[in-house]
Amino acid sequence: QVQLTESGGGSVQPGGSLTLSCTASGISITRAAISWYRQAPGNRQQLVALIGRSGGISYGDSVKDRFSISRDNAKNMAFLQMNALKPEDTAVYVCNVLTELEDYWGQGTQVIVTS
Repeated sequence: QVQLTESGGGSVQPGGSLTLSCTASGISITRAAISWYRQAPGNRQQLVALIGRSGGISYGDSVKDRFSISRDNAKNMAFLQMNALKPEDTAVYVCNVLTELEDYWGQGTQVIVTS
């Protein structure tokens, strides 16, 4: 059974930092593309960052220069380092793993940016 578990969310003041983790079980992420999405209440799901199978990286325009995605294939984990957080970053952040055959989603972790 494949399971993706996000962790690291929480409440932080504007300008603060958080690091989200995505732990995969039941599947190897080595040959998978990994993405972080987010969804705020009333908003559409938004792609935050993606790291491809060969390591290519792309970011959503609103998080460029503030967020950083990485992966540790040996630990079967992916990460999202979020710096200079803004209130508009408040959302549920969800990890996605895309293999050649399947598309998997985690349950998400809540990030709240508020003073």
